Amino acid sequence: MNSKTKQRAWTRTGSPTKPAAIAGAAQGRAPAPVPLTIPPARVAFAAAARNVGERLDRFLGQAASERRLALSRTRLKALIEAGHVKVNGVAIHDPAARLTDGAQIEVEAPPPDESPLLAQELPLNILFEDSHLLVLDKPAGLVVHPAAGHERGTLVNALIAHCGDSLSGIGGIRRPGIVHRLDKDTSGLLVVAKTDAAHQGLSALFADHGRTGSLVREYQALAWGTPQAPSGTVDAPLGRHPRQRQKMAVAPPEHGRHAVTHWRLQERLGPASLISCRLETGRTHQIRVHLAHIGHPIVGDAVYGGGFKSKAAQLSPEGRVALARLGRQALHAAKLGFIHPITRENLLFQSAPPDDLSILINVLRH
Repeated sequence: MNSKTKQRAWTRTGSPTKPAAIAGAAQGRAPAPVPLTIPPARVAFAAAARNVGERLDRFLGQAASERRLALSRTRLKALIEAGHVKVNGVAIHDPAARLTDGAQIEVEAPPPDESPLLAQELPLNILFEDSHLLVLDKPAGLVVHPAAGHERGTLVNALIAHCGDSLSGIGGIRRPGIVHRLDKDTSGLLVVAKTDAAHQGLSALFADHGRTGSLVREYQALAWGTPQAPSGTVDAPLGRHPRQRQKMAVAPPEHGRHAVTHWRLQERLGPASLISCRLETGRTHQIRVHLAHIGHPIVGDAVYGGGFKSKAAQLSPEGRVALARLGRQALHAAKLGFIHPITRENLLFQSAPPDDLSILINVLRH
């Protein structure tokens, strides 16, 4: 992708020097916290009287947070267990060790280990990249993270090869930080952290899902039928399907996790509709399950769009051909915006549906 194409694909908004308080105040949000910084090779802390009896890992987690150091409690626990934390000059291996008044604590953060995952040169459509993070447009068919049956050929394999030594060691291992995922057959925008500081900042944004922070995330879904209302909200807990464990399903509150999807009708397209979805939570397969739950499963979704083959009979011959060529659920992550967790720059990215989905939409319009 050349620089002109990249420039059209995303925009900067606001002032990079002071958007934290201004952007938050303009939208009725709390000011953003001071960005996290990469810790030096050795960091010293001192316990006070109020810390007597406190767990070592808990104390360090709070102390690192107060200094805005990119040291998560999980990372600190691993450093303690590996013998990289000394209390009064003695290496401590127990994260639950209790502190005494005036204890002098030194944390050593060794260079990151190389990732055990395979680096593979794969094509990537990167829209933005700096030393902290990158944003890319994921094609359908690409698995994000290696797993059983997908040990290679994934986005993570490609990012390890692309980023190389610019990965600073998230959690002590030189690897990209995946803070959110897209299903294999869902296309669209994805942000990836390259440093621990960016990873922690982005993780906090995605955990908040835009309720009080700067995150903007919208999907476009081509769904069967036409909703009666122009917009709505699906508030339905999600859990594992009771019989088909590879699937998710709407579940009773005591057995499911809180899940909320806001949707808006964009366009009526005969037997289908183009629907914009905004996530308030980020559960596995959330949009796919929620739209099916309200009677509008996503076109082409073989897992949650029960009966979609009979629905496809309503399409024109050209529509059936376009749907067969699509061969996947018609879901695309179309918009992604956030305040950069390190530079505080306000970023907004937009992605048009890929060709296979655009062709199907255009056929339905005629």
